[in-house]
Amino acid sequence: MNLGVAVTREAQRRPNALALFSLNFQCTYSELDTRTNQIARWFRTTHHLESGDRLAVLLPNRCEVVEHLTAAHKAALVYVGLNFRMDEGDLRTVFENAEPRLLVTCEEFRSTAESLLQSFGVPFVMIEDITKDIAGSPLTTVSDAPLRIFPASSDHACIVYTSGTTGRPKGVLFDHSAMSQHATVACLEYEITPDTRYLIQIPHNSSVNITIAPCLMMGAAIGFQDSRSFSPDTFASVVADFCVTHSFLVPTQLMRVLDQLSDSDGRLASLTTLGYGSSPISPDRLRDLVARYGAIFLQLYGMAEIASIGTILRKTDHERALNEKPALLNSCGRPSYGVAVRVVDDKGNDVPVGERGEVIFAGPHVMLGYYRDEKRTSDALYDGWMHSGDIGVFDDEGYLYIVDRLKNLIIRGGLNIAPVEIENVIYRHPSVLEVAVVGAPDEEWGERIVAVVARTTHGSVTEQELLQLCNESELASIKCPVEIRFVESLPKNAVGKIDKQSVRNQFWTGTRQV
Repeated sequence: MNLGVAVTREAQRRPNALALFSLNFQCTYSELDTRTNQIARWFRTTHHLESGDRLAVLLPNRCEVVEHLTAAHKAALVYVGLNFRMDEGDLRTVFENAEPRLLVTCEEFRSTAESLLQSFGVPFVMIEDITKDIAGSPLTTVSDAPLRIFPASSDHACIVYTSGTTGRPKGVLFDHSAMSQHATVACLEYEITPDTRYLIQIPHNSSVNITIAPCLMMGAAIGFQDSRSFSPDTFASVVADFCVTHSFLVPTQLMRVLDQLSDSDGRLASLTTLGYGSSPISPDRLRDLVARYGAIFLQLYGMAEIASIGTILRKTDHERALNEKPALLNSCGRPSYGVAVRVVDDKGNDVPVGERGEVIFAGPHVMLGYYRDEKRTSDALYDGWMHSGDIGVFDDEGYLYIVDRLKNLIIRGGLNIAPVEIENVIYRHPSVLEVAVVGAPDEEWGERIVAVVARTTHGSVTEQELLQLCNESELASIKCPVEIRFVESLPKNAVGKIDKQSVRNQFWTGTRQV
């Protein structure tokens, strides 16, 4: 099974069922099937792509993402959905790793596409040039007959790029079997049915496994809304206009919904399932959300390497937390279907209930590995277990609580941020002797970025100067610190390295406990 087959099957069963929607576009499963047949043939004939070639897609949230993902599977290509918030340096790293044969993008990213073409020789096509109804579209002369290509379940299906502690993107590789297995789990956990209308409000590259694949497998409708300037008012209007039943938001977005929409605003009434995750959330604010909107919430905890679902705090858990066990709102739930979750010591042995250890996962939708990166694969995935780098503890009912991170990633507004990128900028100032950048609890963003700095002996740099240095650097605004703290010296471990965990502890002590 693959997504191309799923779309064709649904076009035969329910041809007039809504497949895709946005503020300016809608199409049925019959139309989606026909168009993706054409695009798949176009990839094969005009661009001479072959089975296993990588197709890169650099687009904001728009319906064409699903078209090209589906067409890629129909043509037996490997789909590489790119985060449109990546800077060009990260995109270059991705292109060096994935070596795509073709880039699909839009006018907004033309200059980036031209630069990548010049450096890597990868041709690009503009979505605006292949719009369905425009005169001169290259698809007008392409047959809509299906290709008789059927990828094996073990063939590569997609690569999802994420950032590690070094800041260098990692290509998380899945085959068609893993995508299908995970889609089944997501349909069960998110209660996705053919009547579901799922609005994608987070970046689409994060939604391939948790949203797009399960919806296509089930024949549900998928909608898109731009994630770059989230507006609770616009979100509520789209939900109301399209009778949206499902969506997923990061905690920052949920906080804005709570703060900016009134208690009497009924535009979210059609929502039956609202997922959230990617960063910590204040239990008090979560309690307010459940009290206002009811037990429609699901929290997922996982990582891209296991297709993002490891444990689930289900709707009934949220309801129970309000009525009898408030501590559950600090939890990330119990293991999901088909996933084995353990908490282990540094020798790989299970720790007793109530004791801390590293969270590890196994199951049918764990990644094959990091694409063309054996070293990082072997460091994280061994003996069939994916090591998360997170420290957790199980309670006596099997609920998992995340209490710390082995890795130093900061998760701000659902985005993984590598502190070393920020530290390298701050180190540019001659008055900086040492710096440790850490995440601190933040009610709206999940974590705020704090830089703890030790000056040189005669250094006189101010907080404002360092903030200005970061704001005027190549760092994206979301990666810039919001606070600089000065200390005489930073704590060190036994071998003289900066003890970043000790730095973080001053901000996190007493939080996220069972």
